[in-house]
Amino acid sequence: MALGVKRSKEGTQVLRFGFPKGSLEGMTAQLFERAGYRMQFPERSLFPSIDDKEIECVLLRPQEMGRYVHQGVLDAGIAGHDWISENKADVKELAELRYSKTSFAPTRWVLAVPQDSPIASVKDLEGKRIATECVGLVNDWLEKHGVKAIVDFSWGATEVKPPLLADAIVDITETGSSLRANGLRIVETLLESTPRLIANLAAYENPWKRRKLDRLALMLSGAIAAQGKVGLMLNCPKDRLPKVLALLPALSSPTVSPLADGRMVAVNTIVDEARARDLLPDLADAGATGIVEFPITKIVY
Repeated sequence: MALGVKRSKEGTQVLRFGFPKGSLEGMTAQLFERAGYRMQFPERSLFPSIDDKEIECVLLRPQEMGRYVHQGVLDAGIAGHDWISENKADVKELAELRYSKTSFAPTRWVLAVPQDSPIASVKDLEGKRIATECVGLVNDWLEKHGVKAIVDFSWGATEVKPPLLADAIVDITETGSSLRANGLRIVETLLESTPRLIANLAAYENPWKRRKLDRLALMLSGAIAAQGKVGLMLNCPKDRLPKVLALLPALSSPTVSPLADGRMVAVNTIVDEARARDLLPDLADAGATGIVEFPITKIVY
C-alpha cells in the first residue's frame, strides 16, 4: 500500500509526514514527546508509529525531505533550512524549531581549512578545490563573492579531505570540535540553519490538513518555547509582595491572586530553570512561603 493511502479504521484522513532520520532523529523524537505525542521506532523499519491515527510517519534523510514535500510525495515534514535552500524546495514554512543534534542552538555551515593553510577569506579560494555535501550552497556563495573554485560533492567524512583531496571544506558543525580534532580551523560561516516544520503548498490549501498542521506547529513550538523553563508557585503576605515581585522575571508579568484570608496572595510565574537554584532562597528571604517549583512541557504564546 502506498504511503498516505491507508486510512484509520474510522475512515479519517491521514497526514503523510516525513520524520528526519539520522543525527536529528533522537532530538526530534524527544521534541514530539514533550509536545504530547508518543512514538515508537521499530527496529529495521522506516515507518515509526505515533499515537495519532491521523498521522502516518516515514523516516527520511533530512537532505531529501524538502524535495519530497515540494513534490507532494509527503504532505509535510521536518527539514533543515539548509537543505530546503539546497534543494530549492518551494514549501510552506510553518514553524522554526530551534534544536540540533546535541543542543537547542543552530547548526552552522562553515568554511574550514588546515591550520597551516594560507587561506584566510573567501577571496583566497580562487582556483582552489572545495569538498562539501552542500554543493549548491557553496556555488551560490562563491558566485556572490565573484570567486571561481572547484566544488566537489563529498559523500561523507568531509573533515579528512584536506589537504590531500581538497584545499578547503564547507561542512556542518555545532561546536567545531570535530573540525579541530582533525586539524582544521574555521575561516567563516556561510549559513546558520535550524529545523523547520514545512508543508506542501497544495496540501496546506486543504482545510483539514491546514488545521492539522497548524495544531501540530502550535504544539511543537510550545514544546520548544518551554525548553529550559520551570514554573513557580508561591504565597506571600501582601506587604511583602513588592519585594517578591522585584525578584521575579516573567514572560510578561507574574499572576497575582488574593487568598481567602485576605492577608496573603498567591503568585504564579515562569522562570529560567538555571535561575531557580539561586532564586528560591532569595524568595524565601523576601517572605515567600509554600514555594513550589514544577516542570513545564509547553508554553503557547
